[in-house]
Amino acid sequence: MFSIATLWIPFTIIAALGQVARNAMQRSLTVPLGTWGATNIRFLFGFPFSVIFFVVVVAVTGDPIPWPTAAFWPWLLLGALCQIVATGMMLLAMNDRSFVVTTAYLKTEAIQTAIFGFIFLGDHLTVLKVIAILIATAGVVIAALRPGAEKGFADMKPTLLGLAAAAAFALSAVGFRGAVIVVPGVTFVTAASYTLVFGLFVQTLVLTIYLLARAPEVLKKILRLWRPSMFAGFMGAFASQFWFLAFALTAAANVRTLALVEVLFAQAVAYYSFKQPLSARELAGIVLIVVGVALLVSV
Repeated sequence: MFSIATLWIPFTIIAALGQVARNAMQRSLTVPLGTWGATNIRFLFGFPFSVIFFVVVVAVTGDPIPWPTAAFWPWLLLGALCQIVATGMMLLAMNDRSFVVTTAYLKTEAIQTAIFGFIFLGDHLTVLKVIAILIATAGVVIAALRPGAEKGFADMKPTLLGLAAAAAFALSAVGFRGAVIVVPGVTFVTAASYTLVFGLFVQTLVLTIYLLARAPEVLKKILRLWRPSMFAGFMGAFASQFWFLAFALTAAANVRTLALVEVLFAQAVAYYSFKQPLSARELAGIVLIVVGVALLVSV
């Protein structure tokens, strides 16, 4: 039966679609901008869009503009700073390994999010939900690893980078959920948009100061590449808006597990755009992802 609480499911699917587009664009900018330059574009060019989203939400809902509480800041900083670190490590891992293999490492995030969510927020997960998370994560790893790619697990640098990035993304998800749910006196939509504005502001400020101090020429390159950067920024803000909406309604682990459908979207793009056939391994992984996700949303 439909309820507001079940909206986290379409919110997560929309966010995953936006993230696929953002990651592809962001990765294409790593060569001209470097790792941290490409990381900054999602924040620098996403921030103005987050403000627009917030203005629209407040106008529609009629909610007051809340004042950040003392409890809000630790969660926000955890989410914002961990996401910066996670994004940088993700792009570094992608430089050493293929996009798909890196995805296998990154998607251990769902398991780590469940652990961190339980420890820090007391998010409760039933036994069936834990099983669903494990099944879907196993499916991602199987689908992502191609023949010969198993060697990637023996190559410690990209392996550790990928797993550490997943841990940082997991902490980021928990931090942002913690920030969203402590915003007082407004609807969950306003709370999500409000958290996004502050989150992107902190991330933009931190990375821009870092680049000004360490690599000011990168900022000049970012401005010259404003057209593709603008698109990546918009898609980043768009995806984050829906992630935060989902975080407002359910445990971060549920959201990040359903987000594994991102792998299905990536496989579909590869198949229809590049005519890459699916192997038996990939099909088996996809089946596990579907089973795990179906179990998650049904319990």
